[in-house]
Amino acid sequence: MDEIAPGTAPKKKRVQSVLFMCNFNAVRSPAAEAIARHYFGKSIYVQSAGVREGEPVDPFMVAALDEIGINAAKHRPRTLEQLEEWEGLNFDLIITLAPEAHHAALELTRSLAADVEYWPTPDPTLLQEASREQRLDGYRDVRDGLILRIKQRLRG
Repeated sequence: MDEIAPGTAPKKKRVQSVLFMCNFNAVRSPAAEAIARHYFGKSIYVQSAGVREGEPVDPFMVAALDEIGINAAKHRPRTLEQLEEWEGLNFDLIITLAPEAHHAALELTRSLAADVEYWPTPDPTLLQEASREQRLDGYRDVRDGLILRIKQRLRG
């Protein structure tokens, strides 16, 4: 085993492919996929999936991303199983955004050599009783938090 000098962190290898996972692949993970593709799509392979079958991509998230010039309107939710059938699961990093997705990703690591990171991310769909603007603010908060973390984590 290589020794690491005291006070230094091990250098993380550069990510070449990343999978973002949440429950339904309709809000958080497609937003993360769109953001990561926007900033790193030429250098990192990016996908997203949900643990369960979801609804079409959420219009509030599409609007929040549209505000910053990222178009996610064409995203079609897919499950982990569908993604595996279509192209396999060859990712070196899986980032989970919800507890259920994190448990599913950890199960995957039994047969997949991928690092898994859990980024607890609020579910903005829970703001159903709020005004339209308050709801949109919740989606913007999720968007902005994802942008910050994605840029920090995937920067080469």
